[in-house]
Amino acid sequence: MSESSKLTHLNAAGQPAMVDVGAKTATRRVARARSRVVLGAEILALVQDGDLPTRKGPVFQTAILAGIMGAKRTSELIPLCHPLGLDDCQVRIEVQVPDAVLIECTASVTGKTGVEMEALTGASVAALTIYDMCKALSHNIVIQETRLLSKTGGKQDFHHAD
Repeated sequence: MSESSKLTHLNAAGQPAMVDVGAKTATRRVARARSRVVLGAEILALVQDGDLPTRKGPVFQTAILAGIMGAKRTSELIPLCHPLGLDDCQVRIEVQVPDAVLIECTASVTGKTGVEMEALTGASVAALTIYDMCKALSHNIVIQETRLLSKTGGKQDFHHAD
C-alpha cells in the first residue's frame, strides 16, 4: 500500500487519531455531494404541486434548512472530523420525474482540510428530512446514491464522471 493510500485516521499504533492539519496551508476548498430520494409518483406529485405543506413547514424548504444545519454540525456527528466554519453551504433540490428528487449540497471553506464530509452530511440530512416529512404517506420511500460528486482545493481534486 502506498503512503498516500493509507488510512489517515489511524496513528502509527493503529489507534484512532485526528489528522494533524497544523502544517497545511489554508486554501479554498469546495465539495459537492448528492443524494437521491425515491418518493414514488403519487408523493412526488403532492410535493411538486405546492410543496406539500406540513406542520414542520414545506417539505423542500425544511429539507434545505436541515441540510445546511447538518453540514454545519458535521464534526459533532462524525468522529474525528475537524470543526469547520463554513464559508458557504448551498442545498438544491430538483424533481426527477417520474418518482424521485435529487438533492445536491455544495459546501465551501477556506481552510486546511476539505469539506467532503460536510457536503455528504448536508445531502444526507436533507434526504432524511424529506423521508421524515413524507413517511406518513408511505414507508416505501428509498434514500439512495449518496455520493461525492466533486472536491477541489486540497492535495488532489476529484470529479465524478456521470
